[in-house]
Amino acid sequence: MSELLEIDSDGIEQVSMRQYTEKAYLDYSMYVILDRALPNIGDGLKPVQRRIIYAMSELGLKATAKFKKSARTVGDVIGKFHPHGDSAAYEAMVLMAQSFSYRYPLVDGQGNWGSPDDPKSFAAMRYTESRLTAYADVLLGELAQGTVDWVPNFDGTMEEPSVLPAQVPNVLLNGTTGIAVGMATDIPPHNLREIVTATVRMLEFPRSTVAELCEHVQAPDFPTEAEIITPRADILALYETGRGGLRMRAVWDVEGGDIIIRALPYQVSGSRLLEQIAQQMQAKKLPMVADLRDESDHENPTRLVIVPRSNRVDLDAVMSHLFATTDLERSYRVNLNMIGTDGRPGVKPLDRILKEWLAFRTATVRRRLEYRLDRVLRRLHILEGYLVAYLNLDEVIHIIRTEDKPKAALIERFGLSDVQAESILELKLRNLAKLEEMKIRGEQDELQQERDYLQTMLGSEARLKTLIKKELLAVAQQYGDDRRSPLAQREEARAFSELELMSADPITVVLSEKGWIRAAKGHDLDPGGLSYKSGDSFKLSARGRSNQPTVILDSTGRAYTLPSHNLPSARGQGEPVTGRINPPSGATFEGLMLADSEQRFLLASDAGYGFIAVFADLQSKNRAGKAALSLPKGGHVLQPVPVPAENEGNWVAAVSNEGRLLVFPLQDLPQLARGKGNKIIGIPGARVQSREEFVVAVQVITEEQSLVVLAGKRHLNLKFSELEHYRGERGRRGNKLPRGFQKVDGMRVG
Repeated sequence: MSELLEIDSDGIEQVSMRQYTEKAYLDYSMYVILDRALPNIGDGLKPVQRRIIYAMSELGLKATAKFKKSARTVGDVIGKFHPHGDSAAYEAMVLMAQSFSYRYPLVDGQGNWGSPDDPKSFAAMRYTESRLTAYADVLLGELAQGTVDWVPNFDGTMEEPSVLPAQVPNVLLNGTTGIAVGMATDIPPHNLREIVTATVRMLEFPRSTVAELCEHVQAPDFPTEAEIITPRADILALYETGRGGLRMRAVWDVEGGDIIIRALPYQVSGSRLLEQIAQQMQAKKLPMVADLRDESDHENPTRLVIVPRSNRVDLDAVMSHLFATTDLERSYRVNLNMIGTDGRPGVKPLDRILKEWLAFRTATVRRRLEYRLDRVLRRLHILEGYLVAYLNLDEVIHIIRTEDKPKAALIERFGLSDVQAESILELKLRNLAKLEEMKIRGEQDELQQERDYLQTMLGSEARLKTLIKKELLAVAQQYGDDRRSPLAQREEARAFSELELMSADPITVVLSEKGWIRAAKGHDLDPGGLSYKSGDSFKLSARGRSNQPTVILDSTGRAYTLPSHNLPSARGQGEPVTGRINPPSGATFEGLMLADSEQRFLLASDAGYGFIAVFADLQSKNRAGKAALSLPKGGHVLQPVPVPAENEGNWVAAVSNEGRLLVFPLQDLPQLARGKGNKIIGIPGARVQSREEFVVAVQVITEEQSLVVLAGKRHLNLKFSELEHYRGERGRRGNKLPRGFQKVDGMRVG
């Protein structure tokens, strides 16, 4: 700050507000990033977590010790190392004790430490007791062996470790989340065995790719048995970039016709989930669900029961809807952001994380071995002095008794070092009798062997790697467990549409000549008997169900879709259909359809062309509709005809106004999404344009049905066997009907 200061004539220091705020904000940002929010790649801990673990170890709260009040630990943490609020420190401690939050908990809690339903429901720190778990020793075991740097605490009265000497990559094992200034971290937990295996591979083959490492690390491993359904390619991309997302889905099965949910995604509350489902039931968005129950207990930590209304309910569809609309399926952001070995934050791919951690671990192990070697050499040096004292015990005692400065006299008489002379002088009188030559030489031999071993290890990179590998595998053997979060491939969840949630009541949709539409319940309605406005009359009707859409075909060949469930009631006279759609000017409505999406229809023009269309292809959300049937010059639209699911055994009958009838197999017509279609019956184009001859009607019949041809008041009922004379190839002119049916008005199936 000194370079920013200016001193005025009165001796007052001044600095511009801009410079001051810039520096203050930068200092704060770096503090939050480095000393609060992001974990260190070495031990995977944030500063508050590291201080809690260290404070507990200083209190002697090992896994084998008795529990102590959590308030005692929190008091030490905030009083000695972390000058922040006690609630923040305690919440960080609670998180490390929750087996449903941490994959490998570091704190062993006694009392109420929260529940998966409400992780914040833990008791106050004056009630709970705690100690470290056995796994915490993986972080603390080598702390007193010269493995890490020590830094002053906040007031400079004590020292604390800058990082803990973790024996495994804890940064990936327990994961963490945090929000710093301008950056965040979201590291998911992983399986210890998988991470150790991948680390060993990176140790043995430093050029291993992320894809090769992912042969061992299948995916993150959360402390829940819910499924990870993220595709394998996405998981691989996540580890290659350090960023991505994961999706987890609840595990369920069927028991006695009921849906039983046995595992929930990470950090999902069962009670909150039941609230979400209950809200949908109250809003009538789940009419197929009759009841909800929470049967969770000690034996079954998660057992949520969803009771369907009947055994006809599609349970897979219900669960797919719930996956799409509730926390039964949840997405998680992954951002592998951490402070690296260079002290800088960064998002790192998996291979870089393991490389950097191995560099940290190699340095840690080397420091541990050097520290032990230094202790061994120091002890050997002292033992050499003890041996001199033993061999000259009487003289040593005489010097100590008679000399004013015995230390200098011993050094001068026996050529001892200052350390050796000091050690001899510090010997208690009762230990002099124990200075036996054999014991001293025995300890010397043992220490010399250890010295040779340590020097060999430190002088060989290969031996050092082997040692690190053995220690990694030993930790995996002791603390490793099976994967909890299984990997599964699942279809994309799909919520029920508004139509699917409606009851499928039978209805009849009626369209008048003037384009007024309405719907009546049931199929026993006589459309012609309804009341119509003056000058209007019945034109078209279609039967179906209220959850099926209505499609209208206009005179230009465009198709429009209307939801059937909200059409006006047939008790009134309806409403103009043009209030809901935008047809071209002057267009009239010539076709009306109501069916399931997979239903097929024969679309045809009176020019003798047509094709088979699937009902789903005719639907459109656009008020202007969509082009369906292309009309030749002079052609008009015919009323669409429903087509059976199978082509074989079905026939198309087409009749012209001049009494020409042609029957051919339905399979000769193509199935198209839109277009003009193929020629059904041959009619010269000039005769169509002049309206001399055109197709009056087309029908689809089976071999069990008959065909009724209408001409004025006459009708001709032809059994299928009697249609032999009219059969021919598609596109032919057809044969003339008997006398009296030269002017045909229509045709229907009998």
